[in-house]
Order: sequence, then structure tokens, then C-alpha cells
Amino acid sequence: MSALSSGRRMGEPDKVGKEVKVVARPGTSCVDLRRVVADSTVVVTGASSGIGEATARMLGAAGARTVLVARSKKRLEALQHEVEAAGGRACPHSADLSDVAAVAQLVEGIRECHGDIDVLVNNAGHSIRRSIALSYDRFHDFERTIDVNYLGPVRLVLGVLPGMRERRRGHILNVSSLGVLFGAPRFSAYLASKSAFESFLHCIASEIRGDGVAVTNIYMPLVHTPMVEATRLYRLLPGLTAEEAAARICRAVVERPSRVAPRLAMMGRLLADAAPAPFEGLLRLTYRWSSDSSAARGEDSDELEVPAFAQGFLRRLERRTARSEG
Repeated sequence: MSALSSGRRMGEPDKVGKEVKVVARPGTSCVDLRRVVADSTVVVTGASSGIGEATARMLGAAGARTVLVARSKKRLEALQHEVEAAGGRACPHSADLSDVAAVAQLVEGIRECHGDIDVLVNNAGHSIRRSIALSYDRFHDFERTIDVNYLGPVRLVLGVLPGMRERRRGHILNVSSLGVLFGAPRFSAYLASKSAFESFLHCIASEIRGDGVAVTNIYMPLVHTPMVEATRLYRLLPGLTAEEAAARICRAVVERPSRVAPRLAMMGRLLADAAPAPFEGLLRLTYRWSSDSSAARGEDSDELEVPAFAQGFLRRLERRTARSEG
């Protein structure tokens, strides 16, 4: 992607004020986030921790009216105070995205407090890493991931989209996973629900682009946040910090691409389409080399979930991915 020194919302003049520079990734120039989001209303879901919290801090510092959405009202209020103490603006709205009725109330509450929404960052999600062999009696895993990762976000989009189209300005960003591109083993519940929402956005993107509303899917690699702590294997692997992931989101807010993904990942997807049998064999090998975490088995253990001989290979693979992104 080309680096932008500035940007602005359609039909509006540049905002003047203190600039907040966000480095998208090593080797690229900074982008001027303030000129795009200053005085805009931006909703960030899953804002109480991890990627959502870091994104909300950046957007708030850049002058956005940042609407913080998560279940924990206490954490949201603490984040609000921190954003405001740093000179930004933020407002907490606690809601459980797995409750469709609660999401409807959330939309109405946001509309009454803030008016129309300019940007929606759909970051909240529930991840489950568990093999299908351990899922036969756990249908509720699929129910709760579909509620949080698909139905809740769809209800939120349906609530804010009419205003965006009427004003002919808006941006919907979805924080997805690289696993969606490959069908990673042990993530059937999580990736199915994430794929469903991605398909929903793909379908509506061509319908709403003509009304000035952009849709961006961001395929994140491993990000070290509390959500992945249950799988101790991930502690071995290099990954992004929450701040680095937030910088990618903020860059996408400025540039409005349809997709953000590491080049190596897209090459892998092309390989999977061109040679499905060898790629499926690689996924089977990945499955055999790994195992379910102690959390997935309902145990409390510090054991490592991957054989020792595979650890070096996984580290090298992650390093190559990081270099390709840089």
C-alpha cells in the first residue's frame, strides 16, 4: 500500500490541529490519522482490552469521538478516563454482543448520544481452539461464537448502515484472522463464525460502495493479547503487539482498502487454490504436530501443546512471515 501523508473525509476540508502519527509497519512512512478522524464518530467494539483498547487510544488521541463498546463497564470507564486525560474524547457503552436485543439497544443508545456513526471497527470476537473430536458434546461452542462473531456484528451493521448511506459517507472495518484464508485445524467454531461475517460484508460491499461506504477486512496474524493466553503454544511464537495491530487498523481507516493481509498469506492462499491436495496435506501435518491445549481439554496444566521437534519449525515460519510483512 502506498503511504499517505494526509487524508480527509469525503466532501470535508482538512482538519487543523496537533498531528498524531501512526506507523503502520516498519519500512513505511507515517500516516496522518488526525486529518481523517478528527471530529468523526468512531465505534470500536471489544474496546476493553487488547487490540480494541489500543485502537481506541489511537483514535481518541487523533481527535475522534470514540465510542467504546464491550461488556465490562468498569474497564470501559477506566479507558475513557485515560483517553480523556491524554486529551482525547471517549464515551463508554457497555453491551454484550451475543445478545441481539442488547445490540439493538446499543445502536439506539449510540444514535441518541452521538448521532450518526462515521466509522465502525468491528473488533470484538470470541476465539475457541478445540479439535472436532473434543467438540461432539459442545454444540454451545458453535452457538456462542456465531452469536458474538456473526449475529451481533450483523445487527450492529444493520443499525448504523442506513445513516452512512444516507449521508453518503462511512467505513466498516472487520478485524478478522489469517485462519479464515486457510481453514486452520482446531478452529472450526471460531473460523466458521468469522467467515460468516466476512461473507456478509463481501456481499454488501458492492451494494454500498456507490453510496460512499467502504468495507475493509483485516486479516490479522497472531497478536499477543489476553484472548490467546489460554493456548500456551502461542507464547512461543512471535506475533504483533496490540499496538502494532491497532496501527494496521488505523492505517486502514486512512486508506480504506478492501482487504489488509500479509503478502505471504495471500501467496499461501493462491497456492491453496492452485494446489489444494498438497496444501491440505500441509494442514494435516500441522494438525498432527499440534495438540489440544489443556484449556480445551478442560484441564489446568502448564504443559506445552506442541511436540518439541516442531517448535523450531514454527518459530522459523513466524519469522519468515514477519520478514515478508516488513
